[in-house]
Amino acid sequence: MKNISDIHNCYGCGVCSASCARNLISMRLNKNGFYEPYVTDISRCTNCGICLEVCAYVHNEIALENYQVSAWAAWSNNDKVRKKCSSGGIGFEIGKQLLEQGYKAVGCRYNVAKERAEHFIAITVNEYIQSIGSKYIQSYTEEAFKNINKKEKYLVTGTPCQIDSFRRMIRKYKCEDNFILLDFFCHSVPSILAWKAYLKKYKKQIGQITYASWRNKFEYGWHDSWIIGLNGEKFSEPIINANNSLLEEQPCKIKSRWSQGDLFYKLFLGDLCIGTQCQLNCKYKYNKSSADIRIGDLWGKTYKNDEKGVSALISFTEKGKEIIKNLKDVTLIKHSFEIVAEGQMKHKAKQKIISPIIFWYLRHGGAIESPIFKLLLFSQKVISKIKSMI
Repeated sequence: MKNISDIHNCYGCGVCSASCARNLISMRLNKNGFYEPYVTDISRCTNCGICLEVCAYVHNEIALENYQVSAWAAWSNNDKVRKKCSSGGIGFEIGKQLLEQGYKAVGCRYNVAKERAEHFIAITVNEYIQSIGSKYIQSYTEEAFKNINKKEKYLVTGTPCQIDSFRRMIRKYKCEDNFILLDFFCHSVPSILAWKAYLKKYKKQIGQITYASWRNKFEYGWHDSWIIGLNGEKFSEPIINANNSLLEEQPCKIKSRWSQGDLFYKLFLGDLCIGTQCQLNCKYKYNKSSADIRIGDLWGKTYKNDEKGVSALISFTEKGKEIIKNLKDVTLIKHSFEIVAEGQMKHKAKQKIISPIIFWYLRHGGAIESPIFKLLLFSQKVISKIKSMI
């Protein structure tokens, strides 16, 4: 059958769902906590094959060919934007300028009620502020992608695999000129089971979560900004969540740093709970992209003393290059791609030996603060040490 019904452990981008003319494809979480599509009524499928045509997962090559790379160090000249954003704030400035030019902007926000990252459509700059900051969990895209009007102009931001599928869709429907596509350097996506277990740990202290962030430069600067901030209903200070107030620092009861052993970052950046799709099928590392523009953190020697944050900014198309050159209220410094991409991954992430046990433990509701979980982490540390000695 010519549809996605037999596809599992894919990127979970949701573009097949948005492409189905009969609205027969929906997204759901699989047993390991990653989104994948399913056909809701196989008897109504006409086998048109469009869902497979737009699926980046089933293609060996990326959608964008003959791209030309230009690269910059970049940051917003607005100190509040630069401080609030994960790196230099250039992603927000691109969205802000395009919104002011009449585009709509599809970005990612965190939904505290549903405890998930999700794509949404912003039509004003104030709405787009919700997209500021990294969200290191897989995003639910289905509703936002389905609500895009292909006759209007949009900036669409997503992971490289989401953007690769999205370009295939807009090319299929001959509306590529209406879209600006932006992706970012991506480590991988962790299982939502890890995030749920992490929240469960802190709900015991602060109650139902009312605010979450993954990167914060306010206290320790850019190079030690891997900080998860959480607020809960038991926290007495008021929660700021309105429009421009989101540019201010949020009061957080929990501030947990990767450099001090944060458990979620151990799971995520330790590659203990990444998806099969990331470790086996990622085609988008380093300079591989189907986007017009790529952003990220400009790690490396050149800006090692900068604590305000510097964005890596790369164009892959002439359209992307023109947008960058016309940006206002930003600082752009031309560099070679090698300098801008220094510190970024060149190869796919690989799960650790104990990952299957970690997934089993998370599926069965195991607590990540328990002695059993600590023993699992210690076991992986021992295994890694032995492997390094062989």
